[in-house]
Amino acid sequence: MKSICRILCAVLLLSLVCTAAMASDKMYLIPDSDSRRLTENELWQWDRESLSFIFNEIFARHGYVFQPGGKYDIWFSSMPWYRPNANPDNQRYCYPKLSQLEWDNYHTIKRVAAEMDAYGYRGHDRTKKCYRNFTPPQNNFALSGFSYANLKSGQKLAVYSAPGGDSWRGANGKAQVITNGGVWAAGWEGNWLLIYYETNKGSIRVGYVDGSRIRGSGSAYQNLRFEYEPVTLTTNCTLTDDPMWSGTVMASLRAGQQVTYLSSFINQRGQNWDYVETTVGGQRARGFIPANSIDYQVDPLFDAEGGYSAPAASSVPATDSVPAYDGRLGDG
Repeated sequence: MKSICRILCAVLLLSLVCTAAMASDKMYLIPDSDSRRLTENELWQWDRESLSFIFNEIFARHGYVFQPGGKYDIWFSSMPWYRPNANPDNQRYCYPKLSQLEWDNYHTIKRVAAEMDAYGYRGHDRTKKCYRNFTPPQNNFALSGFSYANLKSGQKLAVYSAPGGDSWRGANGKAQVITNGGVWAAGWEGNWLLIYYETNKGSIRVGYVDGSRIRGSGSAYQNLRFEYEPVTLTTNCTLTDDPMWSGTVMASLRAGQQVTYLSSFINQRGQNWDYVETTVGGQRARGFIPANSIDYQVDPLFDAEGGYSAPAASSVPATDSVPAYDGRLGDG
């Protein structure tokens, strides 16, 4: 009887290990890009925009520190396996960790991306695989890129949809957060802190508060680095300041309308949202639209002015020989 129990326990343990491994694989766009040589044929199955994320996934495995608030920072921060290095000097603390195989894959991705650019491929192609259709694991955050803000209680802070006191404001122009409840923050844009909080009606509101009026540890957050890319809507959609629960409508947007793309976020259910700026009622406003609602021309993988130049695929870089890079790796 004991031997049977031992066998059953071993089978159960093996099953749990296999399940965990399978779940872990689903947290990567290409789970084995660190252990298998990628082919050009398989990369051509992805759209151009996704190649930037596949490319950055190689570096994220080794703790690459992305621009705060950028789409890669937000995306990879939602992955439980991502652990950014404590020191943001990627030249010293990330690049030397890459294996020869990973550098070879780096060159392959770069080559395919250049070919796509030459053929005029757009950033998102509905006929190909896309990172936006990838469902990340559900996490305990409500919105990626935000963390709990330890603000002093008893404060009443006006909340605007965009940084600036003349921006559109929810709740019929009376939106405010009372810091007796939970407040989560993403970072600063100028003197304005991007936050979210739960409203009295049980929904979530994302917006900005004036830093000069905050008491507490808001200063601990970094400056946000959004993309500010003019884009065109490809479908009718609604703009919301609650991409988690209620989807409260700020405005209805029409296909063909131009907005400014800022970044992309993931909610607790693994849904992807694009964060954009437009005008509502003649006022500057920022909010969320469903992913795949815009015609977004992805930036080149590398800075056009000649940022990082990777070592040749035939040589493993020494720690002190990795060229300096501007830190963008496609951050735009």
